[in-house]
Amino acid sequence: DVHGRLDLLEDILAKIHAELQHRPVGKTLLVFVGDLVDRGPSSAQTLERLRTYRRESIQTVFLLGNHEEVLLRILGGDTSLIASWLQFGGMQCLQSYGCEPAELAGRSAEEIVAIARDAVPPEHVEFLESFADSCRFGDYLFVHAGIRPGIQLEQQSQSDLRWIREPFLFDDSDHGFVVVHGHTISEEVVQLPNRIGIDTGAY
Repeated sequence: DVHGRLDLLEDILAKIHAELQHRPVGKTLLVFVGDLVDRGPSSAQTLERLRTYRRESIQTVFLLGNHEEVLLRILGGDTSLIASWLQFGGMQCLQSYGCEPAELAGRSAEEIVAIARDAVPPEHVEFLESFADSCRFGDYLFVHAGIRPGIQLEQQSQSDLRWIREPFLFDDSDHGFVVVHGHTISEEVVQLPNRIGIDTGAY
């Protein structure tokens, strides 16, 4: 979960590139598990960096996190999410697009939706709309939040893939694959037999 931290993104990309130079392989799948935006100072710059990211032998996969879902819903006209979005990182997201907090003070939800639509360029919206919900690669399943235990992968709800916590986090059953996920912050990467949690609170 990059959460608008372009500096940390550049750092980890540099480490990945150095690793591939040291141990070259024919093809690399680079998966981003969602929540690229909100909270940190550089949501717009992070999206632009990854939208235009190209590197030989690296194939990128982008998964939609709950923060991208909320942003897309707001850009689609959902005014009911404005208050919570601004509180949980939307304000910083809008600032990265050049909107100042003073400009938003006292505005109605409808006005803030209009400001967001004007601020976020169409190519960023198109980029976000291209994100997938999951990626299966060998014995690993990549999702943003997790899965609902006991439910077949093809029957998992979009909401659970992007938002689930406890029913998944406290389940120790074998899912048939190792789930690699973000969404729930831990101090260090969590490595368990059935899941690997990689959200260490970037923002």
